[in-house]
Amino acid sequence: TGIINGLFGGGGGMVLVPMLSILYGLENKKSHATALLIILPISLVSSIMYAIFGNFDLKIGIPITVGVILGGISGALLLKKLSSFWVVVIFTIIMILAGAKLLFF
Repeated sequence: TGIINGLFGGGGGMVLVPMLSILYGLENKKSHATALLIILPISLVSSIMYAIFGNFDLKIGIPITVGVILGGISGALLLKKLSSFWVVVIFTIIMILAGAKLLFF
């Protein structure tokens, strides 16, 4: 997860969530929440490294960071309200769309 996050600037959750569910038997909501908590420090370290090497644009990065923080809060609140079934359905759809985007666009 750390290597994927550092190499691609994100995406570790796409690996970590299924791993937590399949290998460790965590319930889906706990897998998502645990992945977020694990990925937070990894993302911070990756972000610092990108900035050190000059690969971070403050003009774009700061507003997007604010949006991501607000989206993260909203998503965490939504996760609390959704059933595990819908969490899996939404996550699966997002993974399929992301895979299709990478393959075809």
